[in-house]
Amino acid sequence: MLNTVGATKQVYFVCLFAAIGGFCFGYDTGVVSSVLNMKPFIFAMNGDTSLSPLEQGTITGLLLAGCFVGSLLASPCAETLSRKRSIFLSSIIFIIGAAVQTGTNGYASIVVGRAVAGVGIGGLSMIVPLYISELAPREIRGRLIAFQQLTITIGLMTAFWVGAGTQMHYTNDASYRIPLGIQIVPAIVLTLGVLYLPFSPRWLASKGRYDECLEVLAYLRSHGDKTDPRTVAEYEEIKNEIELEKAVAITSYVGLFKGSVRRRLVLGILVQIFQQFTGINSIMYYAPTIFRQAGVDGVSASLIASGVNGVLNMLATVPAILFVDRLGRRKIMMFGAIAMGTAMLLCGIVMGACGKVSWDESQKTNVVFLGDNKSASYFCIVMVYLFVAGFAASWGPVGWIYPAEIYPMSVRAKGTSITTAANWLFNFVISEIVPVMLASITWGTYIFFGCCCFFMTIVVFIFFPETKGRSLEEMDQVFGGSVWAFREVNAPLAPPATLDQEKGSIEKGDF
Repeated sequence: MLNTVGATKQVYFVCLFAAIGGFCFGYDTGVVSSVLNMKPFIFAMNGDTSLSPLEQGTITGLLLAGCFVGSLLASPCAETLSRKRSIFLSSIIFIIGAAVQTGTNGYASIVVGRAVAGVGIGGLSMIVPLYISELAPREIRGRLIAFQQLTITIGLMTAFWVGAGTQMHYTNDASYRIPLGIQIVPAIVLTLGVLYLPFSPRWLASKGRYDECLEVLAYLRSHGDKTDPRTVAEYEEIKNEIELEKAVAITSYVGLFKGSVRRRLVLGILVQIFQQFTGINSIMYYAPTIFRQAGVDGVSASLIASGVNGVLNMLATVPAILFVDRLGRRKIMMFGAIAMGTAMLLCGIVMGACGKVSWDESQKTNVVFLGDNKSASYFCIVMVYLFVAGFAASWGPVGWIYPAEIYPMSVRAKGTSITTAANWLFNFVISEIVPVMLASITWGTYIFFGCCCFFMTIVVFIFFPETKGRSLEEMDQVFGGSVWAFREVNAPLAPPATLDQEKGSIEKGDF
């Protein structure tokens, strides 16, 4: 393996800065949770005292629809303009959308602003992990990609506390305009700073710019020493893989449905879908509503409880950053899903057993009231916190790590784009159905997501191979074995295919 000693300073700086895109993503996701419950915002939207479940779902969902479109559009941009220029473009789009949200004067403008911002967020969520994966040494690739999840959680936490603070101190439009406007600041920092970041060495190699590829690798690995043996070895590995793919690989979207790449596409999409069906965004988007159901009295109290939830989410991401490259992706996903499923099921069972479902006229929906049963209330809140901690330490970061590292260079941008689009598509679905589920089956919502988590555990055990410690160029070997991944966990990698073998595979229709 490549020794990364002496190279981590440059790598960490570049990847941390690029991960500001995750902060924009997290903040914009979290800010709507508090804004949706602010009376000045509700009155500005419809002149009423509450938003219907459909209106709430649309305000959150239009961002996600934009993200879906943005993640698909990001693929051709990442391939032609480069990864870093695509980050710049996505940031500009996000700034425009955030500005429209900040200046909103009605329902129509807020949904337009969130849709435009969503296009930018969708691009960032696809390109940032892709960019980091192509810069990172194999030994710490998971850790560096996980920086995106860490900055997402910091953004969520910041949004919760900013929303709680403005709601406590303002009773006019400033209560929601300030939280919405703050998100422009990190986007401007990213827009200006990304121009000074290096190009992806693998993108440079794919364009035949091998001298620049070596120069970037030397900067990231050996303080600019182009003769360093470890840097040269990685450069040769990248160059050989690029030349092999140019000779035999299909670079169009058709290539995603050939041979082992098809398997990777399916698994990448499943990771992103499963990340949504953990139920995490039912907590993040509708946290104040959920905490009120769990017995936290008052709007401000529920917002503060959500803020604590955001702090826990951030802190629990740190163990994932430290251990994802030691424990591996499979174990973390399985243990995390078991922990989340247990917490969700227990929360739902206690709510169902101790709570009373009744109509809340102020919210115009059915809610679970736990009444004076403080023990049940505290238990449910603790379960929500444990669920969030389980997600932050597992599916939060790994959900972005796994899809970003599994595709060959020839279709990496396309594959990452499609898997990210799947994330946003099902994020949109969840945002639309959760208000309806909370209103109709109330505590059954938690039972549903708990069962989903246990199903995910089984699927990961059976089908998902381990990728830790493998270079991006070794993924063909990792996914070239049996589809029954649990049989291949400790199996050694097969030797890499030669050019003649790859040509033979094409003739047989396997690649």
